[in-house]
Amino acid sequence: EPAPVLVAGEEPSCRTSGGLPLGTVRQECRGLARAAVRLDAPAVEARLALVVERLGTAAAWEEVMAPALRAVGRKWETAGERYVEVEHLLSWHVSSALRRVPPAPATTGPPVLLACVPEEQHTLPVEALAAGLGERGVPLRMFGGAVPAGALDDAVRRTGPAAVVLWSQSRDTADRRLARAVAGRAWGVKGARGGASLLLAGPGWAGPTPGGVLRPRSLREALRLLGAGEAAERG
Repeated sequence: EPAPVLVAGEEPSCRTSGGLPLGTVRQECRGLARAAVRLDAPAVEARLALVVERLGTAAAWEEVMAPALRAVGRKWETAGERYVEVEHLLSWHVSSALRRVPPAPATTGPPVLLACVPEEQHTLPVEALAAGLGERGVPLRMFGGAVPAGALDDAVRRTGPAAVVLWSQSRDTADRRLARAVAGRAWGVKGARGGASLLLAGPGWAGPTPGGVLRPRSLREALRLLGAGEAAERG
């Protein structure tokens, strides 16, 4: 399947790097793609660490990591079994780089809950969001891929989050019944019950969005909607 991304945009042109169709991208993305195609793990790791340090998580994901992952996914689709090893190596190192982003001291208050819908295994976009929130000191709970509906409901009830982000990569995994249940979940004593904001992230949620539910189209937009849009940005 195509590599998961949390950024919208037009298909790039046919310009390539390392055999991958990248289009018009930052030079750092081209260098990362070339290192990945060579299976040069140390170079991939070093380039990822550098772009996160220089650009911050949001720009590193949207302008370097995601375009490279998208290009590998397209190449994989058109080349059969070829480039699977490139996609696996790049994905593993992107995940590792995101988890190494140093978090800022967390602020007080209810956390943001991040989860993939029950049938969704693509986790890199929510890992990027988790890194961006942590970089900005936003308290969070990350539950990763394929979270069962009952477990998600229990987590919402137990944590009383400020917001819940549900990721779906494809329409086959988007569970709108679950989204409605999360949006309707409330807690607290009678007369002072509260609930969480719901963000439906990922291309699987394409189509009409229920009233009151937020639909971020990019990592930066998700951070802004969660009140973490400006801090920790690099030049």
